[in-house]
Amino acid sequence: MSELIPSSLPLRNDLVGEEPYGAPQLDVPVCLNVNENPYEPTLSVVDEITRDVRSIVPTLNRYPDREHIALREAFCKYLERESGVTLEVEQVWGANGSNEIMLQLFQAFGGPGRKALGAAPTYSMYPEYARDTFTGWATVQRNSDFSLDLEGLLTAMERERPSIVLLTSPNNPTGTILPMDQLEKVLQASQHIGVEGAGPHVHPVVVVDEAYIEFRNLGTPTALDLLGSYSNLAVSRTMSKAFAFAGARVGYVAADRGIIDCLRIVRMPYHLSAITQATALAAFKHTDEQLGQVNHLREVREETAEWLRLQTWHGKPLQVAASQSNFLLFGGSFEDRDRIFEELLKRGVLIRVVGPEGWMRVCMGKDEEMARFRKTLAEVLAKLEEE
Repeated sequence: MSELIPSSLPLRNDLVGEEPYGAPQLDVPVCLNVNENPYEPTLSVVDEITRDVRSIVPTLNRYPDREHIALREAFCKYLERESGVTLEVEQVWGANGSNEIMLQLFQAFGGPGRKALGAAPTYSMYPEYARDTFTGWATVQRNSDFSLDLEGLLTAMERERPSIVLLTSPNNPTGTILPMDQLEKVLQASQHIGVEGAGPHVHPVVVVDEAYIEFRNLGTPTALDLLGSYSNLAVSRTMSKAFAFAGARVGYVAADRGIIDCLRIVRMPYHLSAITQATALAAFKHTDEQLGQVNHLREVREETAEWLRLQTWHGKPLQVAASQSNFLLFGGSFEDRDRIFEELLKRGVLIRVVGPEGWMRVCMGKDEEMARFRKTLAEVLAKLEEE
């Protein structure tokens, strides 16, 4: 148990020894570890949010709209514009970041005697959602290039009979996109698989986490395209990443109305504050500005990937996972990645030790930040090679 937690407290037995999730939050010149959009809201966005929040402050003695209808309408308009998919208000649902969306999905469809199935390596919070909702967690290993082992997943679905199949596109921490033909095969298989601990004729919910989807290559489809064909598909999105709104904590999910109604059962009353709703609505008035740097960050990703592949470690080029996100997983053979992390940090550059052994992840920052990262990484690798 953590030294800060008295042993006399009746902490749940399964939580004894656990540590809180979280990437390091350090005050360093170059912070490239949490996959944020590095570009601040413009002054016009700041002014719009300030005005709209100021207008609702006199009403804060009243509860907000617990169904957040206006915000759900805004989600629909945005998704139609961004992905060309037309949805009804009853098919979308918002929460405090996509983290809360995921937790609500596990609360609604997981629980004791149920299992969720994912593809590793993937987002490290998924098993924590499972733990917190007393849901079993199982994974299949991805291929060596981090693509989905489709046959392995389908076999695991038959074996585990999960209530939730959770896939990520682009995948975190690898940046790997999920091809739609593979997703369709998973969805088709789910129609014929039962759920352990559930009644007859019950089938898994397939969740696709698209937190980083706006960074995908142009022309790459989204799981939203399949919503009309599969009532057990849920697609999670967020305003935190491409939309440059991480501090506002606004996530949402698109799905069949039946799934949304299940989430409404487990949501806390008035879970989205009036200030959160007003802030998000104000930001949606400036969608072009909020997404204004996405194309540039794609270019930075490709340029950085090319540069990384030209770097060497012990005489061999660094490996770089193919990414359609705003981050890159690189290395592949760093026998002591923690040492590299510390040497970068000493020089004011913070990236992330995450994913399989030997790999590290860097988020795309502003041009000057990326220049500092390249210079510093080259220095660190050269220094450690000499030792």
